[in-house]
Amino acid sequence: MYLGQSKCGPKESWFTVLMEGLAKFPPRPTGAGEMFQLFRDGEPRTRASLVAETGQSRSTVAARIDALCGVGLLTPAGEASSTGGRPPSTFAFDPRSRIVVGVDLGATHARIAVTDLAAVPVSVLDEPLSIADGPQHVLGWVADTAAKLVAQAGRHLTDLAGIGIGLPGPVDHTTGRPVNPPIMPGWDGTDVPAALHARLGAPVLVDNDVNVMSLGEHRTICPEVDDLLFVKVATGIGAGVIMDGHLRRGAQGAAGDLGHVTVPGAEDIPCRCGNTGCLEAVAGGLAIVQRLRDLGADVHGTPDIVDLVRSGDVAAGQAVRQAGRDIGAVLAASVSLLNPARIVVGGVLAGAGEHLMAGIREIVYQRSLPLATQHLRIVPSGAGAQAGVIGAATLVTEQYLSPHNVDTLVSAQEDS
Repeated sequence: MYLGQSKCGPKESWFTVLMEGLAKFPPRPTGAGEMFQLFRDGEPRTRASLVAETGQSRSTVAARIDALCGVGLLTPAGEASSTGGRPPSTFAFDPRSRIVVGVDLGATHARIAVTDLAAVPVSVLDEPLSIADGPQHVLGWVADTAAKLVAQAGRHLTDLAGIGIGLPGPVDHTTGRPVNPPIMPGWDGTDVPAALHARLGAPVLVDNDVNVMSLGEHRTICPEVDDLLFVKVATGIGAGVIMDGHLRRGAQGAAGDLGHVTVPGAEDIPCRCGNTGCLEAVAGGLAIVQRLRDLGADVHGTPDIVDLVRSGDVAAGQAVRQAGRDIGAVLAASVSLLNPARIVVGGVLAGAGEHLMAGIREIVYQRSLPLATQHLRIVPSGAGAQAGVIGAATLVTEQYLSPHNVDTLVSAQEDS
């Protein structure tokens, strides 16, 4: 649950106000939270237009606008055109009233962004970082870097609505703790939210990295697509599942773990999860690196594969295309099961372009039912490298700006 800063002093975070406020003033429906949702499209509105849109009385609308302005979510946006007499005032969502930190951690990289409440990045930093260095080192770097980016954006940590973070492994979304992550030694059960909250003083939401990437892609590139699979192809392979316009995590948060589905007809290549023939072991970045090394290529990581493909290396192109076919073999079953309207492919290996995409399309369209592929589009990510940080920020904004939490904010403001 979230509460915005209302009467916080310069050194008092909104989270402190939340804890104290909930003890004194239990949240109650105010109606302001529901009305605020109308403003999230960014369009200014007048009191009269809201009366017509909601069917509420003019006095009720005016009171709710005043309450939303009081907590900083709405701001005057000038005057509308007049048909005679004094022009009416307009009001609009003010996404600058708070900031969010979005964090995207991969196996070998880290990207952090400071965004506004519309999840629009204000500043972004991308650096190499090994998740295998362990939680103390990695989370320490995240906290230090986030604080620096917030300061560089001219804001303070007390302006933080929250921190969203994507991790490259299974996560219990309700606790924010990694659960037996194969490529994250030393992370199992780590209380990530507590560690970052202690350093930055804001609520922390944690999810699998592919889930947050799928959120970022959906919100920024194709919000009109209700049924979507986002497939990340990098060191590991995973998918985020958007169905009926919502992220679906499954019963234990393991939905979309494509990397550990057995590839039909694949060799019994050992996978770090303990099984053999898994998609990640057959077609992931490390598998392609090893295959190219066996052919004498000088490659050390997934980015090197992309560089070779772009330079026209035939062996690298063939290896990536075959990886696409293997991914397509697993995705074909997903298409028949879930019937998505779009499959979006992101991650480092997506930078190899049509070699990967052609392999995926070849098998998916060949093996899936015609009805399921009749309108199916398989495309590269439009959000690109920023999908993860935008999605991580969206985790926070969706909860912070929800009707219930806006009502909580307004209630505390009115009762304090």
